[in-house]
Amino acid sequence: MAVTAVSAGADPGLRRYLAARVISLAGTLITAVVLPVLVYRLTGAAAWTAAVVAAEALPHLLLAPFSASIVAQRDARNVLLTADLAGAALLASIPLAWRFGTLSGWQVLAVAGAVQAVFVLLKAAHASALPTLVAATVVDTTARRGTTGLVELMVPPLAGLAVAIVAPAPLLVLDAVSFLASALLVRAAVRTWSSDPQTAEPISPPRHRMRAGLRFLRGHPEARTWAFTGTLHAAAGGAYLAMLLPWADRHLGVSPSGDARLALLISCWGLGAITACALYPALTRWAEPARLAGDGLLVALAGGLGVLASTHWLPAVAAGLLWGAAYTVASKAGLDAVGTPGRAVTRLLWRGVGPLTGAALAGIVALLGTPRAGLAAGVGLLALAELIARLSTAPVST
Repeated sequence: MAVTAVSAGADPGLRRYLAARVISLAGTLITAVVLPVLVYRLTGAAAWTAAVVAAEALPHLLLAPFSASIVAQRDARNVLLTADLAGAALLASIPLAWRFGTLSGWQVLAVAGAVQAVFVLLKAAHASALPTLVAATVVDTTARRGTTGLVELMVPPLAGLAVAIVAPAPLLVLDAVSFLASALLVRAAVRTWSSDPQTAEPISPPRHRMRAGLRFLRGHPEARTWAFTGTLHAAAGGAYLAMLLPWADRHLGVSPSGDARLALLISCWGLGAITACALYPALTRWAEPARLAGDGLLVALAGGLGVLASTHWLPAVAAGLLWGAAYTVASKAGLDAVGTPGRAVTRLLWRGVGPLTGAALAGIVALLGTPRAGLAAGVGLLALAELIARLSTAPVST
């Protein structure tokens, strides 16, 4: 099949498909903001916000390694439609339970994990579906990336502002509707898709990729160092997300309801990450990945300590912005330093093991002490990551 470059605007089916991806992303971002706020309002406990973050990380650990194989054994179109409808039903259950006065923290926890499982399958299905479009095998992705970047920039602060003003449970109706809209758009684009099996690339079994990645990391100490320090950094990030709301409430005086400052606190990390993504290509021309990863960890530690020391929301936002930017630089550079053979295992550690461990640790420490103590535990993991990186003097080959 000839490779053709096509603008998304030139093909109606492709345009509908890409619109489905953007709408689904917006809904997922809304959910990521709303669920921790919702469970904290219901329970008032830091341990519950930590449990939600841990539940959201669990599918990335247990399901993500197998998601591509699961989708490859089925029609990607059917997976997209089924997952969208399942996500809509899961999210609609929360405002319905809230309306009838039966909503509990356990339901929010279960939905948080289930929706992330849906997201993992959707991500794999989208990756499988795009190459099967008859219109093109290579599309003009500039507009799509610009649109998704704008969504990632705008949705979290707007959702944070909305959740500070109105009850969070009804806001999940928006995400449920986004899943339904995505399903309708995907269904409308079906006629442009090919069933030719030659358009799909064979996918090696996940156990083979994991074993190959583990062998690579065992044989390359430098890559193993960055995989491990990145996991510790991801754990620190999980602790931050787990403690953000109770820490802001009890130590900064920013209430989870009726306080517009919550929008900035919720979105500052993401804004820093988006800024770093824009700057990263220029940074790679300035330094090699190993140096960027090490310096990124150091700046992230400064941001984490700034967050921990903050007693006012303004410096907390500034420190969170710095931490989010440095986290993204350290993560991108760390993956480059690890190298392609070890990336699959490293991503599993960073997206699953790290956030799950950090959220669990912060929740336990906060249960025994305060949200600030839980946050301090996460920053401690980040300090350990920086120490290990500095003690590893061997250069990393790229």
